Amino acid sequence: MDFLLLEKQLKAVADRNRLTLLSCLKGGEVCVCDLVDVLGLSQPAVSQQLKKLEEAGIIVARKVGTWKHYRLVEDQTPLMQTVLAQIEKQDTCQCESECDVSS
Repeated sequence: MDFLLLEKQLKAVADRNRLTLLSCLKGGEVCVCDLVDVLGLSQPAVSQQLKKLEEAGIIVARKVGTWKHYRLVEDQTPLMQTVLAQIEKQDTCQCESECDVSS
């Protein structure tokens, strides 16, 4: 067992905002611009939350124009599989702005 990874993942999911982000990402890839609307925080604050999830190996990002789009990693650790199974998916986290997830 990789205790460093376990520690990072436990710290990453021990926050209400990051759990909310994960509930959004359960529905698929989402642009950071829409995650800002969901949390009601500034874009830099949301990006910091996303960075912690990314560093823990829970999510990945890809850049589309000036925006980043995030999604869950396909191969989750057993810990994260269990955590994600307990989180209800939010259907309101859809890319609805000028950004384009199909690019």
